[in-house]
Amino acid sequence: MEVGDVDAGTSLHYSFEVQGGDFGKAGDASSKVKRILQQIGADPEIVRRVAVACYEAEMNVVIHAHRGTVTLDADLKYITITIEDVGPGIEDVEMAMEPGFSTAPDSVREMGFGAGMGLPNMKNCSNELHIESTKDVGTIVRMIFENA
Repeated sequence: MEVGDVDAGTSLHYSFEVQGGDFGKAGDASSKVKRILQQIGADPEIVRRVAVACYEAEMNVVIHAHRGTVTLDADLKYITITIEDVGPGIEDVEMAMEPGFSTAPDSVREMGFGAGMGLPNMKNCSNELHIESTKDVGTIVRMIFENA
């Protein structure tokens, strides 16, 4: 379906499960989101920004949480990515937004992840970033991308 074929009332909604600690499947959800956006004819620059931000969020679930869900909602005007996880939560969101700040264990850093750029990259790629986190419960990250 081409974007031009979508009327104003049409929207997409997809959800993908992510398992914490499963580095073998890390990136699967963000790859699916990217493919869906390409198939509907979204602007390549928007697709790139969404894919980068979604991947960063998905990796945070894999690295830090027990499990989570990546949800894509899109219409002609906005693409929204929501990541909800069950995990330890983010103790200090403001500190976590600082480039280079990371709570990833050494074992994850040795694999090349956990450099502390995930949240800053999500902020830089999205038009809006909202984070709600509760210690020992989990985190909800919502990123909004303008599609026009």
